[in-house]
Amino acid sequence: MIVIAGLGNPGSKYEGTKHNVGFRVIDKLADDYNISMTKLKHKAFIGEGSIKNKKVMLVKPQTYMNLSGESIREILNFYKIPVEDFIVIYDDISLPVGGTRIREKGSAGGHNGIKNIISQLGTDVFLRIKVGVGEKPAGWDLADYVLSKFSKDDEAALVGGIDRAVSAVEIILSEGVKEAMNKTNQKLR
Repeated sequence: MIVIAGLGNPGSKYEGTKHNVGFRVIDKLADDYNISMTKLKHKAFIGEGSIKNKKVMLVKPQTYMNLSGESIREILNFYKIPVEDFIVIYDDISLPVGGTRIREKGSAGGHNGIKNIISQLGTDVFLRIKVGVGEKPAGWDLADYVLSKFSKDDEAALVGGIDRAVSAVEIILSEGVKEAMNKTNQKLR
């Protein structure tokens, strides 16, 4: 089974914010593949199903962003899933809105959700799909920026990024990581 987690913050207060892009990608995958996300286990909403003939578990941790790793560690341990079969999807301020990038390992890059996952799993070697939310404007506090909603213009670009992230998952599952990187990673503008 492949565990695919999207990061975000629970509650209607955070819906539509930049930090909840991971949740939105999981919601799109769940819709596209008719996977119910109503089961609450291991501090997360989870749903099991099949994508591209691979058994998957979609995960939306409900621990709030900064503790995402607690839920993910519990799930990987409980189901005995090796970290090689784990994919995380999250927002990235270093990519333009809607830009996408796949990485196989690396630092947290200042992202507290990823920092917690690295800490909880004891490794920085796991597959990530980043979806760009744009750079923080000068003078803005980072937390205020990632917890803000998208402008109407940015929302349109973001929908393209969500679709590309869904496509990246599909290509990873059907053709492999290298092929997905070739088709998904975009030059930064």
